[in-house]
Amino acid sequence: MLATRRPLLLLVVLLAWGCAGRAPSPRPAAIPSPGSLPPAPRPAAPAVALPATSLSETQQALHVLNRLGYGPRPGDVDAVRQVGVAAWIDAQLHPERLDDGLAETRLAGLRVPTMTPRALMEAYPPPNLERRQGMEVRLEQSPQRMIGELQQARLLRAVESRRQLLEVMVDFWFNHVNVFAGKGSVRYYVPAYEREAIRPYALGRFRDLLGAVARHPAMLFYLDAWLSTAPDVRLGERRAGLNENYARELLELHTLGVDGGYTQADIIEVARAFTGWTIDHPRPGHPRSGGGYLFDARAHDRDAKTILGVRFPAGGGREEGERVLDIVARHPATARFIATKLARRFVADAPPPAVIERAAAVFQETDGDLRAVVGSIVRSPEFFGEAAYRAKVKTPLEFTASALRAVGADTDAGLAVQRTLLLMGQPLYGAQPPTGYADRAEAWASPGGLLARLNFAQALVASRLAGTAVAVGPLAGEGGAGAVADRLLERLLGGEVSDETRTVLREALAQPAVLRATLDDPVAAPDVAKIAALVLGCPEFQRR
Repeated sequence: MLATRRPLLLLVVLLAWGCAGRAPSPRPAAIPSPGSLPPAPRPAAPAVALPATSLSETQQALHVLNRLGYGPRPGDVDAVRQVGVAAWIDAQLHPERLDDGLAETRLAGLRVPTMTPRALMEAYPPPNLERRQGMEVRLEQSPQRMIGELQQARLLRAVESRRQLLEVMVDFWFNHVNVFAGKGSVRYYVPAYEREAIRPYALGRFRDLLGAVARHPAMLFYLDAWLSTAPDVRLGERRAGLNENYARELLELHTLGVDGGYTQADIIEVARAFTGWTIDHPRPGHPRSGGGYLFDARAHDRDAKTILGVRFPAGGGREEGERVLDIVARHPATARFIATKLARRFVADAPPPAVIERAAAVFQETDGDLRAVVGSIVRSPEFFGEAAYRAKVKTPLEFTASALRAVGADTDAGLAVQRTLLLMGQPLYGAQPPTGYADRAEAWASPGGLLARLNFAQALVASRLAGTAVAVGPLAGEGGAGAVADRLLERLLGGEVSDETRTVLREALAQPAVLRATLDDPVAAPDVAKIAALVLGCPEFQRR
């Protein structure tokens, strides 16, 4: 008679529970799966030499795929080794060199990411407008459906794009200059915001990104800057008055940082400099010319100002806001603040001071060239050190995309996958505060969040997610439960798991649900999908 054992789900939870603890010690391992990713073309110039590292060649490939992208697909590790880690990094830093035809083909059927705000307002009218005008709107025309298609596009790019670093940087910058799609008309501006203000500058000049964000209706509406006017100004029925929201977040979150040396007086003066920066007609359902940026001189505060010690003479106009952006974009505190956040994203939750100092110096020397700054971080000794290897806990987006990529899933990134991100606590475009989503481990290691990850892993490998198909058999091969688990550990994790993980995994493999064992047939063929779910639930897979 089979012995009584702990339920499989409890074992899986125990398996993943250690994800916020110490990273496992690196162990060299090869990944013998055939290459499915075409090798990245070698750059025209020789690749910049990488620092000496104790990581094996395979570990280096795994590391860059997990940190500069959303994890390897079957065959990607071999492809990176073939072209060389240094050359692969160079290609990712220059995404325009990479053919992304497959991702573009998958995105071709989606309309929302390319539509203008005015077109979106007409195609997806808000509920209050429907009620006022007695409109009968079909489900596919709801604003929720619109955001769902935008989420679908972001997920498809994360899973399918060969320009992996670009997609990571788009996510990083959207989070850095976050807007909440759930606030009124912001939802209609979000597609253009990502398309026009984030994506073109993700590896460009920081000042260009900052200006595109400051002038975009999504940010102007989200932080109420479009309502801000000089005192005693009345524009029709619009209530006049200074609004400090954007000025505060510009200094605290977008540039200098909370300890950047500014004062409350600076916030007020910055807000005055941006008065008159508004939107032509932001009310949904009544777009006059598409809801773009404009400067309304009538609303601008033309009196003299002093910002961060710089005197602004009276009589200024729109150029005052641009001058503020020039000042804060080139401020030493901004260089350090941006360098710290990028080092936290690519190296560790508490990045070594040396990598921050070098990145901040590059930021200042290159006038905020983000490609150069990121390059200095991802080619640094700290990035390739053992302490950085699998030291970061994946966010829900990173876990979901990496799981889909790891098992070679064919997905439409539709509602079933999007619902998973919601359950894990990271619905795309759904962060309400200007701070965006957290970039440290403690925010993502809750029991509820881990359980949602494990449920997703089980549904994924069992092909129970609508619109997503997975064939685990070719990855798992044949044999008993132990042999299948070893093969999946090798192909999904490079064979690198801790002794604690192996102990819990061995106990889980003995469960009847995994063995498909019964009293009449105690040696049945193992359930490959359940074993794959256990591997995706390992603490090591929760890390990147």
